[in-house]
Amino acid sequence: MRRRFTKPEWARSLAGLVATAFLVTFVPTAVPAVTVKGRVTETAKSRKRANSAVVVWLIPASGDPLPDPTLDPSHGRFRLIQKNKQFSPHLLVVPVGATVEFPNLDPFFHNVFSLFDGKRFDLGLYEAGSTRWVKFDRPGVSYIFCNIHPDMGAVVLAMATPYYGVSNSAGEISIQDVPPGRYKVEIWQESALPEELRKLSREIAVSPEASFLGTFQISSSGRGMLAHKNKYGRDYDESTSPNPLYDYPQ
Repeated sequence: MRRRFTKPEWARSLAGLVATAFLVTFVPTAVPAVTVKGRVTETAKSRKRANSAVVVWLIPASGDPLPDPTLDPSHGRFRLIQKNKQFSPHLLVVPVGATVEFPNLDPFFHNVFSLFDGKRFDLGLYEAGSTRWVKFDRPGVSYIFCNIHPDMGAVVLAMATPYYGVSNSAGEISIQDVPPGRYKVEIWQESALPEELRKLSREIAVSPEASFLGTFQISSSGRGMLAHKNKYGRDYDESTSPNPLYDYPQ
């Protein structure tokens, strides 16, 4: 027997169909994340220095909480190797909460320490073939040295945002998987003056149609870090020549 709809049933059925069609048609689709790009141009003087890499990162202008960068498994393993009385790489950018390994690949002792802004630690003496670990649990810049060899120096930047990139040899910067929105752009370079970096900070709107950060002109004096003392606050042995990377230019 064919079922007959009363008027109220018919009206309710039609209303349900219309509502379902509306939801199917008008459910908003997620806006895809964007790969944000930028460029850095530097003076010839700063390009010659070993510490000329530029780090750029984004912070939501709205103040909304950021995703936890330590949850991203793609970050992988972080190592700052000691070999031939040098740290490699010279610059290492990690998410806050990351653990960095400091293996000693030289045939002699090292004593890695950092007593400056950022993470403070002293790994003590450790021999060839051994390693130590440090967890960088706060954002900031950590200047890394060896208490035995004053020529050794490196920098670890711990980031509280997952949206960051480091310039390549061509001055290109790429930051992947950035959700559309407004962001404050921050920039850091080891040899740049703080006031110059503050002037380069800006606010941008990121969308699939607007994904270029712009060009950052680094025109600093090219200075490096001040000459540092050992972990006891005393001068190194005078028989060891300092590395000009950590001196102001004359």
